[in-house]
Amino acid sequence: MTPLATPVSLRRSPGPTYAQILATDTHRVPDHFWVETPGDFGTADIPITRYTSRAYFEAEKTHVWRKVWQMACRLEQVPVVGDTFVYDICDLSFIIVRVAPDQIKAYWNFCRHRGRQLLDQPCRVEHLRCPFHGLSWNLDGSLHHLPSAWDFPQIDPTDFGLVEVSVDAWGGFVFINPDPHAGPLADYLGEVVEHFAPWRLEDRYLEAHVAKIYRANWKTVQEAFMESYHVGATHPQQLVRLGDTNSQHDCFDHVNRSLHPSGTPSPHLNWTPTEQEMLDSMLDVRVDETTPVVLPAGETLRSFAARISREALRPVLGEAAEHLSDAELVDAIEYSVFPNFHPWASYQRVVYRFRPNGDDHTSSIMDVMLLSPFVGERPAPAKVCWVGPDESWTAPEVLGITGRILDQDSFNLPRVAAGLASAPVEGLVVSAYQESRIRHFHHLLERYIGHDDQL
Repeated sequence: MTPLATPVSLRRSPGPTYAQILATDTHRVPDHFWVETPGDFGTADIPITRYTSRAYFEAEKTHVWRKVWQMACRLEQVPVVGDTFVYDICDLSFIIVRVAPDQIKAYWNFCRHRGRQLLDQPCRVEHLRCPFHGLSWNLDGSLHHLPSAWDFPQIDPTDFGLVEVSVDAWGGFVFINPDPHAGPLADYLGEVVEHFAPWRLEDRYLEAHVAKIYRANWKTVQEAFMESYHVGATHPQQLVRLGDTNSQHDCFDHVNRSLHPSGTPSPHLNWTPTEQEMLDSMLDVRVDETTPVVLPAGETLRSFAARISREALRPVLGEAAEHLSDAELVDAIEYSVFPNFHPWASYQRVVYRFRPNGDDHTSSIMDVMLLSPFVGERPAPAKVCWVGPDESWTAPEVLGITGRILDQDSFNLPRVAAGLASAPVEGLVVSAYQESRIRHFHHLLERYIGHDDQL
């Protein structure tokens, strides 16, 4: 990656830069918000076969999903010794198990006798037992019982354990990596570890989890959430208060991010809204409705919304809420960890994950999780609510207004997939800066898979 020589002046929309907006903050902004690391990945077209080709999907299975750290579940989903979680990706399956109060292990979901998957769904067990012939293993992976052991002279019981995969945790999430030569998770996460440290995702609980199936390749769906270029056409109601094209986009190693300023109008508007009009837009007040909240004199939407958010968080965070900047409380700050993990920063609660729908390269699953702070005993994690390809994100009634926004995004995606399937050209045109996170993602795909002509 070659940093741009003058990142503030190149490829910038009219209107204030994100740094100029930060300069109006009423509280101290985290240092890394000021850091700009745009990536220059050229302007070449992205091959359409990356979305439509079964051969490319097979390359992803071999060179990506078997090689990268990937989020499997939350620690709170395996809280007690013997608790298990089944994580599937493509045609691969893994078991995460709580071995001890302070230890998690992960195994290939595979019986070493005849290959049957040991578990079909999460459960609490004393041993990991194969339902086919009854072989069983202890939670630590060592062999527990081999029926008719006399008939297996080739087996050394001390060397017939389950096949482990690397496992580690960060922010309350459990990550696995099937690569036996995987480096440390912390190194892979890079800037995320330092940037997210003050927000302590490990101290949240899983308040909601909705998973929706799309009739589109997983990259098609993911990339719809890696840029703000689509806001003007897909979410026009947000233009009054969201500086979509004034967003800052940064690329690191396995990580990239977007910082989308709120409380500032989009440069796409041909008029300038007042601070009250921006507040009314945030509150979804219609033109024939009376505003329920009048902005106090001398306050901007950003300062007012941040103050209200601090007051809402104070019962949970105490005095620490007062140290949060306006940007942390009102801006949309999205991180992506290659290949498919998207935690939002600060206390915006949202986490995305994108993955293939089983071994089908033409459909995918998008997970949306809400991580909320709490006081006292940790609440039980939410069960996943599944939403079909023709159902609304609002059906489970747990995501609030987020579900309505996701429905707007969902409207485009089957049609994108259909367009790609019948495209008369070989490549997609992608912008240089506003969609630089997509370019960064494909840069990493090429690092792991190689160039398309090498497949």
